[in-house]
Amino acid sequence: GMPPDEIPRPRIVLSRCLEHDPVRYNGQMIPDDFVRGLRPHVDFVLVCPEVAIGLGVPRDTLRLVEVDGEVRMLQPATGRDVTEEMRAFVDDFLKGVGDVDGFILKSGSPSSGYRDVRVYRTVDGPAKVTGKAGGLFGGEVARRFGHLAVEDEGRLRNMNIREHWLTRVYTLARFREMSEGGSMRDLVRFQAEHKFLLMAYSQKELREMGRVVANPGKLPLERVLSTYVGHLHTAMSQAPKYTSHVNVLMHCLGYFKGGLNGEEKAHFLDLLDDYRDGMVPLIVPQSLVRSWAVRFREDYLLDQVYLGPFPPELMKGSKKGRGRDLWS
Repeated sequence: GMPPDEIPRPRIVLSRCLEHDPVRYNGQMIPDDFVRGLRPHVDFVLVCPEVAIGLGVPRDTLRLVEVDGEVRMLQPATGRDVTEEMRAFVDDFLKGVGDVDGFILKSGSPSSGYRDVRVYRTVDGPAKVTGKAGGLFGGEVARRFGHLAVEDEGRLRNMNIREHWLTRVYTLARFREMSEGGSMRDLVRFQAEHKFLLMAYSQKELREMGRVVANPGKLPLERVLSTYVGHLHTAMSQAPKYTSHVNVLMHCLGYFKGGLNGEEKAHFLDLLDDYRDGMVPLIVPQSLVRSWAVRFREDYLLDQVYLGPFPPELMKGSKKGRGRDLWS
């Protein structure tokens, strides 16, 4: 992979109940292999909104309830309404969270879930669900930080979702570290090293970013960086279609035209089919291209972040999608 000094440390906001502290309502911690694997590589900012607003461990469960057309957070056992305390905490926490690259939130949690939390009709009695919403914390994260990599631990078990999330957090972390003490020349290099990655994500944004970096108006660096990062967020908001990855990988193959024999080329095309069919993660054909780049001393390719956007061991244990489209 990249030389160790060049691998950034993403800053990730994490629900504390995942692999860290026994702060669940029932006093448990939720083991999570992915979060455990991330620990040596990232800096976590831990959060448990319930504990933060003074609800104990263990505690009576909370639920989102629709009251007069508004979603509120209630505690069925006690009848307590903690909506205002929770909103105040969330606002405070998110205003002070600083520069972060992504979030891993507890799925389904009335505070931390960011997409699919059940909303009930009544505080107690039969559990009639009226719909799904973001929790009071997760929903705000999605609103204020939706341009960053926001996921829940359930979806991150999926191979493609995990790959996209890791690529995003590592790219955002690289940009953040580069821009901290960076110069115009550092931005030019960042753009060059991310060219193939951006080509896979969005050719349109790649072209825009090229124009921003050229800086024809001789704008100050701060202005250039803030325009650039807006395009970076847009470019990486959606995972590339597999056809985009196949195009970039075929483009890479072109660098070895003279060097490879027919069998090697055929093997590579088979791997692309396996990738397309979800049999292997993207990292497999990428690694092969990387090893050929080493063999043929293709320095331009070796400098491309695309061929190793994050530490590959972080893909361990992810599962293939089961046909259901998890992106939607």
